[in-house]
Amino acid sequence: MAGKITFFPVDNGDMTLIKLDDERKTTILIDMNVRQKAENDDDDTRDVGADLRERLNKDKNGRPYVDVFVLSHPDQDHCSGADRNLHLNPIEDYKDKPKEGEEKKIVVQEMWSSPTIFRRASKNNTLCSDAKAINKEAKRRVEAFKNNSGATSISGMPEGDRIRIIGEDENGKTDDIMAIVSKIDEVFSEINGQDNGFAKMVAIGPLPAGDAEGDDDTLASNRSSIAMQYHLWPKVTAGTGDGYCLYLTGGDAGVEVWDRLDERHKPSNFEPLEYDLLLSPHHCSWRSLSHDRWSELGEKVKVSPKARHALSNGRSNARIVVSSKPIKKADADPPHERAKREYVSMVADNDHFFCTGEYQSEDEPEPLEFVITANGFEPPRKKTTSVTGTAAIIGGTSTRVPHGG
Repeated sequence: MAGKITFFPVDNGDMTLIKLDDERKTTILIDMNVRQKAENDDDDTRDVGADLRERLNKDKNGRPYVDVFVLSHPDQDHCSGADRNLHLNPIEDYKDKPKEGEEKKIVVQEMWSSPTIFRRASKNNTLCSDAKAINKEAKRRVEAFKNNSGATSISGMPEGDRIRIIGEDENGKTDDIMAIVSKIDEVFSEINGQDNGFAKMVAIGPLPAGDAEGDDDTLASNRSSIAMQYHLWPKVTAGTGDGYCLYLTGGDAGVEVWDRLDERHKPSNFEPLEYDLLLSPHHCSWRSLSHDRWSELGEKVKVSPKARHALSNGRSNARIVVSSKPIKKADADPPHERAKREYVSMVADNDHFFCTGEYQSEDEPEPLEFVITANGFEPPRKKTTSVTGTAAIIGGTSTRVPHGG
């Protein structure tokens, strides 16, 4: 089975699963938004928890697991249901016999986290219970590393205790644990304690404070997120350096962050901002593209040239995904119809733009999957109905020439 990226229909929120095509079928879960269904027959909330579990591997004890869980930032729409669905405690405390009506929790073998995003978010917002549980577990894992005299790297820690810190913390707070820290703009390929020839990553955010005016206002908000570029290989080209796909995700990063990313990577190169597949920041929010307020200016608003440039580095045949409700009126934000128009202009056409709340239909959205191939991401196929009422599948395979390394 080929490697895939799956975007789950979670309304205005994020939940993405990367499944590689290596022997282990390595999984990386980015954010979670598993909402509980109301106890009535009219609630049509999709059970994305079940969708996720059916795509996960199980360990030798029959426990579902992810190799890595990444929290982009601690907003509720990015971590809802985490405490209920993820095992956020020492592995020896795992309960193999859950209560009646409950599923086995998902083991998190490794976490990628950033103390910066928690600190900046909590300055202005109280962390929700799920965010607090994730933060508590991240701190436990850091302490476990510090107290393990035999561990000199992430791989030296047992599964269930592993953690990678994304970005150095302020005031030298991570100086004594640099063995488990990935600096911003630093490339790494180790996943769950093993070097993986099917993926490499580079974190481009959260941006450090101190190199631009307005840092306090810009970075203290929940728009300061872990932003990551993923290089993903299919089995046929793994280890060659060629034929990889680029996936770019930035959580809820706002316009100020994308302005700064544009400045940060100019005039050197924009390689860390390139993509074949982009998850639009903040659920297609207008506030990720412009400093102008739509409520004040309407169609007179202007897009930030820097933010647009930073988000326009799609390679040939690139596609953009929005994780949101169906996109309707221009005065809703997010998602914002004017922002959608801007994103569509960055790619070839409407067929290269996808909204999770509209696939396959607005009434019954389904998980949106892209296959990792040597020619780029193969897009999902759209269902159509023939004149006889029989469902058919159309759409397709990318015909792009393989990329160089």
